[in-house]
Amino acid sequence: MNTVPETHQITPSRIMETATAFFASKALLSAVKLGVFTALSGKSLSGKAVQAALNLHDRGVYDFLDALVALGFLNREGLLETARYTNAPETELFLDRNKPSYIGGFVEMANDRLYPFWGSLEEALLTGQPQNEIKHTGRSVFEELYAKPERLKQFMDAMSGISIGNFMALSRKFDFSPYSTLCDIGGAAAVLSVEVARQNPNMSCTSADLPAVEPIAKEYIAAKGMNGRISTVNIDFFKDEFPKADVITMGMILHDWDLANKKMLIRKAYNALPEGGAFIAIEALIDDDRRKNAFGLLMSLNMLIEFGVAFDFTGADFEKWTKEAGFRRVEVIPLAGPSSAAVAYK
Repeated sequence: MNTVPETHQITPSRIMETATAFFASKALLSAVKLGVFTALSGKSLSGKAVQAALNLHDRGVYDFLDALVALGFLNREGLLETARYTNAPETELFLDRNKPSYIGGFVEMANDRLYPFWGSLEEALLTGQPQNEIKHTGRSVFEELYAKPERLKQFMDAMSGISIGNFMALSRKFDFSPYSTLCDIGGAAAVLSVEVARQNPNMSCTSADLPAVEPIAKEYIAAKGMNGRISTVNIDFFKDEFPKADVITMGMILHDWDLANKKMLIRKAYNALPEGGAFIAIEALIDDDRRKNAFGLLMSLNMLIEFGVAFDFTGADFEKWTKEAGFRRVEVIPLAGPSSAAVAYK
């Protein structure tokens, strides 16, 4: 009887690793929520010192910290009672709340909102209905967020955290030299405008969003010393036409809506641009063959959980929709991680 060589044996290891991936995810989410990486910033602490700083129970301390070591988020010298823990380079840089490079806003939102909502993925797949706050309150996610300033601030921090790497990459990779004005639709905390203006002295930027967001944007602009370069404007992009600009941007906006509203927003962008202007959509674009960008596909499932009818899309989809609106040419610029800038030229 022929046997398959051991090196080619099929094993269930990848199935088990993925099936229990939420173990690792929740460990990281909890570490950020509890402030592990902030407590360890610039320090080497014993397990007992971390326990005291975070008010942890005896039972889980070493399992928790050593799991973070095994996952690569902490470093350790010694063992158990003799151990000293320090942050790994990336957690020191990105998960210390006191650093401007902190991206934990998104991680905290994932812990507080997305993690429990994803427990209802089966229901979303069976019904096509959102599984977020609307199930319990009857109000959409945006109605719920905008009604509570603290949740709105958390959401804005989350969007800033997940997007700043993409915005920094866009500000360097896209050639802004032929242009002088930019309007970021749904600009939230104005992070995109700040990054573009900082890297491109020729650009004057406007961050456009609802009135409730404006104080958050103004605070961020002032904190970055960009008051003279960036302005804010109040806009409801369902009701209002977009301000005129050489470049119109949308960071993680199009994927929030159904096809009809996606096309409506694209048409408004086209109308606001001059001949030769550019419309840039920053998204976790799904690869055209829908095989490689797992993050983009999972993000599209997240849109199902959040909104029901909303979905992520491919570069080919974007090209089709923008050319229907009258744009003449499209290119895709890879940004940070699984995200890209889809650019349509008028």
